[in-house]
Amino acid sequence: MQFISQTTGYWFLLIFSLSMILITYLFSRVRKWKNKDSFLVAGRKVKWWLGGPSIAASWIWAGALFVSVQMAYQKGLAGIFWFTFPNVLALALFAFWAPQIRKKFVNGYTLPQFIKHKLGCDKVHKIYLIPFFFIQLIAIIFNVFAGGTMISLLTGIPMVQVVPVLAIVALLYTLISGVEASIITDFIQMTLIIGGIAIIVPWAFHAAGGASVVSAGLGGLSGGFRNIFHPGVAFSLGIVSSIGLISSTIADQQYWQRTFAMKDGHIAKSFLFGAVLFALVPIVLSLLGFIGASPSSGVVLPAGVDPSMIGVVTVSSLLPSWATALFVLILLAGLSSTVDSAISATSSLWATDVVKSGDDKTVIRKSRYAMIGVTLIGLACVYIIMSITGMGLNHLWLLSISVAASISVPTVLSVYWDRLSAKGVFWGVLIAMIVGMPVFFYANLVDNTIWVVMASLFMIAISTAFCVLMPKKDVVVLRS
Repeated sequence: MQFISQTTGYWFLLIFSLSMILITYLFSRVRKWKNKDSFLVAGRKVKWWLGGPSIAASWIWAGALFVSVQMAYQKGLAGIFWFTFPNVLALALFAFWAPQIRKKFVNGYTLPQFIKHKLGCDKVHKIYLIPFFFIQLIAIIFNVFAGGTMISLLTGIPMVQVVPVLAIVALLYTLISGVEASIITDFIQMTLIIGGIAIIVPWAFHAAGGASVVSAGLGGLSGGFRNIFHPGVAFSLGIVSSIGLISSTIADQQYWQRTFAMKDGHIAKSFLFGAVLFALVPIVLSLLGFIGASPSSGVVLPAGVDPSMIGVVTVSSLLPSWATALFVLILLAGLSSTVDSAISATSSLWATDVVKSGDDKTVIRKSRYAMIGVTLIGLACVYIIMSITGMGLNHLWLLSISVAASISVPTVLSVYWDRLSAKGVFWGVLIAMIVGMPVFFYANLVDNTIWVVMASLFMIAISTAFCVLMPKKDVVVLRS
């Protein structure tokens, strides 16, 4: 299966790569950012109209671009509802939590740093860093793997050649000016995503035969998922994605980095604006999944192709090759926005929570070392995953949201409950990770829905129980 020649594919990758690097370089030259605050938190001057698209673009990773369409294709209206609703809710809730932590920790850089400040415990700080670093690594793996799969499918370029290009390009332009590079490219990429799907999806809708064809696919491949509250989907996808996605924003330094980068008074508006922008993407792209599921569309997923590629297959089957190239550009923009955000977030965690000291030049230099390190580790993991038979994007998506449940409740309690103790947080998070995460990983790999749900609920329950049952005896008022 090949819709674009390899030569065109190589030129496409080259032009996309040079464009992102050039845009970032020129922007950094104009602004001349050189200190620690500019590199790690954009000088704390990001306004809502720039922050909102950046948040949306960072949240629009391979899950929104590929898994959302797969859910519509396989599980119809129920699938896309239980994918989209928790995603949007996660960003909306963050709009309430994030300003509270910013008020309590005005000059902060990371959430683990705030937790250490709040609880005064090195052990809790260190255990928090495990999921925070893991989530950035899996974001790089997930999105590079998705991009490599897509480009290889469409052009025939071996995936082993594609994945380093996607990772290294994001690394190169993020190295230039840190989170500022991420935010400005996010804005450009989000504009491209919204504009592109506004052209491609209506065109595919018309080419497929219009509303009647889409209507025939609203129940997914089996036709049995038209009810958005379908009990089977609500129990499995609904519970897991709700817990995982809401927890993921809390445990993802990408969004805390943007929280500390916002101007005062712009945080809530940024996240609410980002939630609206994000919602447009999976909702509109789901039409491609419904078209693919419709028997009368003529779209057929080739044997051996991961179901997450159904959107790409649908566009390629219905529209000319240049339209497919435009669609690929949209998807690459979304994937790159998350990869660069994850690289930047890792540098923030490393410089703030591991290195902890040094002048501006030292902090920036060590931040860049962290960027290079996490990118290379991510690439190595992608190559390992490529060798695992049966590993698909849906599995990676579930893995990406798994670990976050272990720290979500303690983090929320740290904002609102002064009796939260370091001891309760430590033991609750530790047991949640040691017991819950392995079960979640295994259940995910063998597609055992019940155990996936139980593992998610266990991590929430056990971390909550230890926090509540082991409170502080003496309450100390936290000072900023």
